[in-house]
Amino acid sequence: MLYHLFSYLDKAFDFPGAGMFNYISFRTGMAFILALLLSTMFGRKIIDFLQKKQIGETIRDLGLEGQMSKKGTPTMGGIIIIIAILVPTLLLAALNNIYTILMIITTIWLGLIGFLDDYIKVFRKNKEGLSGKFKIIGQVGLGLIVGLTMYLSPDAVIRENIEIKSKDTQRVENVLYAKKDVKSTKTTIPFFKNNNLDYADAFKWAGEKAQEYGWILYVAIVIFIVTAISNGANLTDGLDGLATGSSAIMGITLGILAYVSGNINYSGYLNIMYLPGTGELLIYAGAFIGATIGFLWYNAFPAQVFMGDTGSLTLGGIISVFAIIIHKELLIPILCGVFIVENLSVMIQVGYFKYSKKKYGEGRRVFKMAPLHHHYQKPGNAGIQAILQKPLQAMPESKIVIRFWIVGIILAAITIITLKIR
Repeated sequence: MLYHLFSYLDKAFDFPGAGMFNYISFRTGMAFILALLLSTMFGRKIIDFLQKKQIGETIRDLGLEGQMSKKGTPTMGGIIIIIAILVPTLLLAALNNIYTILMIITTIWLGLIGFLDDYIKVFRKNKEGLSGKFKIIGQVGLGLIVGLTMYLSPDAVIRENIEIKSKDTQRVENVLYAKKDVKSTKTTIPFFKNNNLDYADAFKWAGEKAQEYGWILYVAIVIFIVTAISNGANLTDGLDGLATGSSAIMGITLGILAYVSGNINYSGYLNIMYLPGTGELLIYAGAFIGATIGFLWYNAFPAQVFMGDTGSLTLGGIISVFAIIIHKELLIPILCGVFIVENLSVMIQVGYFKYSKKKYGEGRRVFKMAPLHHHYQKPGNAGIQAILQKPLQAMPESKIVIRFWIVGIILAAITIITLKIR
């Protein structure tokens, strides 16, 4: 809103200072600061309100170190993150940008699903929360909205990079871009010399219909990614600050990728496709980073508030949709490695337990407990039938969180340098 107001004032009246709002870097910095202030200053009031309404976390005793001390801690704190993201975005971003609109829809859509889940758990006293199938329906619905918008919107386009090679050495001497923006199912694939992958290439046998089938595959992949990563973030939210800090790291990385993809000079230098309009996503990224870091003020160990599904589902959805929008969804297995490993640990644990129960008559485990972060919280050789018993001593919660953050930082660095490693 402020962006459009000051743009008008600058053009119509040459209003002093209004031209600053034309700079993405200025609005990104402002979005970050505003989100940080909102999440820290107004976050305290929201926490006090949650405490007053006795909206506290119910804890099952799983024998984890320090677990029962969390009982009664206010939950549904994801509201703080959502407000701190939306307010700066609505004020400072270009609201006629299709990518900004998609990110706002994602934030509200998954925020409502998570809020409904938390509401059922807290106020209806139903520990199961919202039925799993309804969560999946909501995630699939969002995936459809994002995928179909990328297909149908005339503003969701790319400009493919064209390599100019030396005749003698066949080395790339320059990178040019097509004169026209085009609709495309192409995305960035890491570690390959020509790192543009077209989903339609899987259907070359279909002839003229290959592009149509490519879009169908694209939408299916979008649905899968949104569902997997939002659930992964939800599972990761089990230790104080773990999901919040990991999301902030991913947000910084995605902001960098959006900036270089939306700037034709940096895109040309990195030899990646140019995505007109994605530079505007940097304002949203600034708000996202500020909101998550500000939330850590209260969510870091020992947590004064939990984000609940209101926050965790939203964070995972935001990260996945952001990566899809900038055509970097195939980098998600690297960037979101922490979320994916948490997801896989649960799938492995449940799958092996069912298999061993059927084969041996009793269920056996791979990890002491899943998701993976709880494996490190539980001591080994404590009457637990698990293949992996190490570490034998339970690790302090804060150490587990910081080590997961470090892994996340390493994965973020690898994600960025894949643009040059081919």
